Amino acid sequence: MPQGPRPSFNSNNPNRGRNPNFRREQQQEHRTNRMIRVPEVRLVGENIEVGVYRTEEALRMAEEQGLDLVEISPNAVPPVCRIIDYNKFLYEKKKKEKEMKAKAHKSEVKEIRFTPNTDDHDFDFKAKHAEKFLKDGNKVKTYVQFKGRAIMFKERGELILLKFAERLAEVGALEGMPTMEGKRMIAIFAPKSAKKKSEGSKEDRPKEDRPKDDRPREERPQQPREPRPAPTPSEGKPE
Repeated sequence: MPQGPRPSFNSNNPNRGRNPNFRREQQQEHRTNRMIRVPEVRLVGENIEVGVYRTEEALRMAEEQGLDLVEISPNAVPPVCRIIDYNKFLYEKKKKEKEMKAKAHKSEVKEIRFTPNTDDHDFDFKAKHAEKFLKDGNKVKTYVQFKGRAIMFKERGELILLKFAERLAEVGALEGMPTMEGKRMIAIFAPKSAKKKSEGSKEDRPKEDRPKDDRPREERPQQPREPRPAPTPSEGKPE
């Protein structure tokens, strides 16, 4: 049975069965320029009259300004586009994301373990670690582990945790009184937000440190004077 010519599978043909814009579309976050294949778009932004335009007309407007037509809301009907410099748009977007990521701090919960027989040296060592955790913005979960008959000494565990709370008072706040969970007595500490030292009230400052009013006397606001007390009968006319 005669067969027709077989399709060519020559690997040297770079355009064989491929969309030339496919790879670029997969890499870009937004569709731009000729990647936008809808018949019309809604233009928003500066230096244009907001409204619905034919896509070809919107592309022409972008080319005249030497900018890109960027699809910013593909699910709208019609899709919303802006005429902007796409590379500059991506740079500013990544810069803002980087700044936000740098400011965001992922708080963790650090655990510190005690026993009812924790000595002073071990207590101080763990307190220093807890202070560092709290200063870094992390929470600290502290617990006293009871084993076997040690469960009889719950009061000792509570004393250790309260002493620990007193030690961390400057950098951490106890979220609640110690509680029992199984064979553990647990207390959780949250970092205290850093507060700026107050500069002191105006009255507390030395006179030379107070801000001077260089305005003429007649332009300065008048301070209300306290009324003088009425004279007593004995303070009348001199004898």
